[in-house]
Amino acid sequence: MKKGLIGKKIGMTQIFDEKGKVIPVTVVEAGPCPVVQIKTVENDGYNAVQLGFGDKKPQRVNKPMAKHFAKADVAPKKVLREFRFSDITVNTGDILKVDVFEKGDIIDVVGTSKGKGTAGAIKRWNFSRLKETHGTGPNARHAGSLGACSDPSRVYKGKKLAGHLGCERVTVQNLEVVKIDVENNLIAIKGAIPGPKGGIVIVKDSVKKA
Repeated sequence: MKKGLIGKKIGMTQIFDEKGKVIPVTVVEAGPCPVVQIKTVENDGYNAVQLGFGDKKPQRVNKPMAKHFAKADVAPKKVLREFRFSDITVNTGDILKVDVFEKGDIIDVVGTSKGKGTAGAIKRWNFSRLKETHGTGPNARHAGSLGACSDPSRVYKGKKLAGHLGCERVTVQNLEVVKIDVENNLIAIKGAIPGPKGGIVIVKDSVKKA
């Protein structure tokens, strides 16, 4: 079966390999993730495994979700995510831990990027700055012309302008697993991954290995 876990970003640090080379890594607390539900083509139209992560107080769970967890004999979880695995070799109630991955595995990490609020066109879309002389106005960092006035007499849809930046789903592909700590459920991933410290991330097999 393909591998996948739900985790929480702890932060970045650095470790040294056997040759003394410094490797920047992001530490993720991945799992333990119980199997809450198994979906099949016969019942649901597709194959998938639903995993849970992070304990939740029973009084914080509504009745439908409480029965959903009770059916799998799993304690209520804060986060539920589906992994579309074609070949399923686990059963409901099984616990997946960080040892499903090994050192050297190539993985993809999915997370929610940091929200940066409303940003201008330069920060959001890497626009160039206007000239600061000869009548460009008091602001040299605005977007500039938005189009002709008489035709089409409107701004085209999809025009890159100032607006909300960040806080969106981001996938970083082909990252390497550098180290596994089974006792503490930690996985060290080479490079940076999206999201703030404490953000929920999905770690799974790479879909297109380099």
